[in-house]
Amino acid sequence: MNIGQFLVDGILLGGIYAAAAAGFALVWGIMNIVNLSHGALVVLGAYVTYWLFRLLGIDPFLSVPLAMAVLFIVGWIIQKVLINRIVRAPVLMTFLLTFGLSLVIADLLDHAFTSDLRSVSVAYAAAGLHLGSVIVPLVRTGALLVAVALVVLLALFLNRTRPGQAILATGMDAEAARLVGINVADTYALTFAVGAALAGAAGALFAVIYPVSPTLGDPVTLRAFVVVVLGGLGNVYGALLGGMVFGLAEVFGSALVGAGYEDAIAFGLLVLMLVLRPYGLVGRPSQ
Repeated sequence: MNIGQFLVDGILLGGIYAAAAAGFALVWGIMNIVNLSHGALVVLGAYVTYWLFRLLGIDPFLSVPLAMAVLFIVGWIIQKVLINRIVRAPVLMTFLLTFGLSLVIADLLDHAFTSDLRSVSVAYAAAGLHLGSVIVPLVRTGALLVAVALVVLLALFLNRTRPGQAILATGMDAEAARLVGINVADTYALTFAVGAALAGAAGALFAVIYPVSPTLGDPVTLRAFVVVVLGGLGNVYGALLGGMVFGLAEVFGSALVGAGYEDAIAFGLLVLMLVLRPYGLVGRPSQ
């Protein structure tokens, strides 16, 4: 058993999961909405990347900002037209709306592009760095670096800019934020749009690593949920840490138990986390 290779594979896989979970964590932490359409937005970003590569030959890593821009606009519109109507509604209503939205996006993608698997085949897809018996794939390493950069930039945006501080203030107490002059509705729209933009970036990374189809969204949403619970709400870097833990659990679980059981082991880890540390690895206990 090559432990070093498993560690590398788990960490690199965790980077992809962290990219997918960052926007999910932002919307959940600030708006208290578990966005079940997040995976569908990731898939939409993957299709944007695929067609930019197919029609214009744009490298998927270079298309990350473009996918983010497209999904930012989509997210802003979705929040203004739909999500804003149920921000204060019971949790069940947010579940139903975002789940229905996920189905609509997946169905539209299926009708537009069919359910065929689509891949972005770059020339360096098989390239890797050999460190003794360990192979470090170039594409997945790039995805990890992009994921780390996204988390760091998100942290800087939230803590060093006025819009970001408005988002944090609204997440802490929306009524108090309104009293000091913050437009809560616009802040929620910005929050959801940024979350969607991060989903677009994750989609670009998924497109260069995995074949993409309209049905990819639900597994992505499920994993994003687990990653956020593992990392914990209230800390931007929780998604990154949670992604690493989840990626390692899947890789080692598959190696030790066999292919097909990695999900059971990973979700077993989720249950264990909920029992021992329900607020996550770096999350803050609720007061």
